[in-house]
Formats: sequence, structure tokens, C-alpha cells
Amino acid sequence: MLQASSLPSTVRPRTLSTWLLVVAALIVAIVAIGGITRLTESGLSITQWKPLSGSIPPLTDAQWQAEFANYRTIPQYEAFNQGMTLSGFKAIFFWEYLHRMLGRVIGLAFLVPLVWFAVRRRIPRGYLVRFVALFSLIALQGTFGWLMVRSGLSGRTEVAPGWLATHLLTALFTLAGMVWTALDLRALADTRLARPARLRLIPAIAIVLLFAQILFGALTAGLRAGYAFSSWPLMGDALFPMATPFTDPLWRNLFDNPIVVQFVHRWLAFAVAFGVMTLAARARRAGAPRTGLVLIGLVCAQIVLGIITLLSGVEIGVAVAHQANAALLVIAAAVAAHAVGRRTV
Repeated sequence: MLQASSLPSTVRPRTLSTWLLVVAALIVAIVAIGGITRLTESGLSITQWKPLSGSIPPLTDAQWQAEFANYRTIPQYEAFNQGMTLSGFKAIFFWEYLHRMLGRVIGLAFLVPLVWFAVRRRIPRGYLVRFVALFSLIALQGTFGWLMVRSGLSGRTEVAPGWLATHLLTALFTLAGMVWTALDLRALADTRLARPARLRLIPAIAIVLLFAQILFGALTAGLRAGYAFSSWPLMGDALFPMATPFTDPLWRNLFDNPIVVQFVHRWLAFAVAFGVMTLAARARRAGAPRTGLVLIGLVCAQIVLGIITLLSGVEIGVAVAHQANAALLVIAAAVAAHAVGRRTV
């Protein structure tokens, strides 16, 4: 049992919690900008990975021409953007540059305070390992981002859907871990005897369902499956188009077949809604009724946004709202699960 005397007076759990929530907000922002980057086909505009020197954008006409020349060598340009002007290239370059720069900001916003807090002995016992794990996830996220981009630079005209899904899921898993740790620290600030919350079975099932839905959402985006059918609830004239071609082995259709992926993403949403609403009810019984209401509101909004995204033909504003709301839903699910798993002794 953690005793009050075991928590040094230099430790500042509330400050640490606030810091983590600020970084979490930056992750929500990068998820939204990542959606814009994908929908504007901007992700392959920067063909090199330069973690340090890449933070400086092209400043002269010669530098812009060199970047544009690099882009003109990849299959995406040959297939879709022949004749693009330098001005058009600058527009897509902007979103990818902003996405990468925000990734760098997130890394620094986490690492620099972490080192300062560690040197100043402001971190409670047992939490340094968590912080290192969270930073490792941030670094891994950057690595996955580059592997995703590299997958589209040769032999493909877009990034590989599997890498896109891995990139997004890692970001949202990091977000959930950041929020959960912030809540543990906030509880410790309120009660020095507070212990870290546990992830209970029902919340765990709801969160697994939510992440499975996000996986299929990412595959839908990567396969451009959202364009396959823009009607709802039917896909064309049927619940599922029976003329859909399938590949062998059959299980691969769950990940490679745009029609199957869109179908699963459509209807898994309602299983996720049931799981999330069950979690909301548990949170209410655990003394967090507002969290439960927010969670229900967000999952309903997510379904509505998903349907409107389909009906609009994947209109960029709606699709980005759909992706950003998914990040908010992950946060709300983490808060509700934490409320259910809280321990004070």
C-alpha cells in the first residue's frame, strides 16, 4: 500500500497531469490534421525523412523546385498529378509539412518536460516507467508515419492501408495512455493514498470494440472504400452486394476488399455503440454520470458523422470531423473506463 510519507514533497502530480493533458490535446490536433493530409492526397508530397533538417521548409525557389522534382519521380504524380503547378504542389506540401512539424512539437513537448521533471525529482514512484513507455510510443508513431509514407513512394500511388491503420491506431493508443496516466496523477494529487486505476473487463471489451472499429475506419480510408457506395443503409440496392468479387484466402477480404471493409465498418459501429453505452452505464454507477452522457453523445455523433460522410461522397469537412470525433471518443472511453476502475486504497 502506498503511504503518504512515501510521496516526496517535491512531487507535483497535478502539474504532471496538466502537462499530459496538454500533450493529449496536441495528439487530437495531429489526428485531425492527419485526416486533412490524407483527404487532400498530401501525404506523399515530402519524399524524404529528415527528422532535424526537415523542420526547415524550402525557402528559395531553387529549394522548392528540388522538392517538386522529388515529388514528380513517384508513381502518385505520374498517375494523378501530371501537369501540377508549383503552386499546387505548395498547397499539398503545406499539409504534410504541418503534420510532420506538429509531430516534432509533440515529441519535444513530451521529452523536454519529462527530462526536467525527472531531474527535479517531480515524478511519483512507479510513473517514470510509464512516461518512458509513452515517449517510446510517440517515437514509434513517428517511425510508423515514415514507413507509411515510404510504402507509397514506389510501386503504389498511395500509402499502404495497413501502415495507415497502424499509424492511426498507435496515435490513438498513445492518446488513451496519456489520458489514463493523467487521470491517475490527478487522483494522486487529490488523495495521496490513491492507487492507479485498473482496466476492468467490461470497459476493456468496449475499448477493444472501439479500436477494432477505428481499424476498419482506417482501412476504409486507405482502400478508398468510402467511395464504393455512397448510400445508406443499403449498399446500392442491397444490404450487401452479392456480386462482390472475393479473393482467396477468404479472410483477406476483411482487410483488402473495399466493399467488405466498408460493410464491416458500417455495421460494427452498432456493436461498438452498444459496448460504449454499456461502459457509459458503468461509469454512471461509478459516480461519473457526466462522463457517461458525454460518451453516449460522442458515439451517437460518430455514427451520424459516418453516415453523412458516406452520403456526401466523403466531403472533406465531414470526413475530418468524423476522424477528430473518433479521437474525442477514445478520450471519453478512457475517462469512463478509468472511473469504473478507480481505487483509493
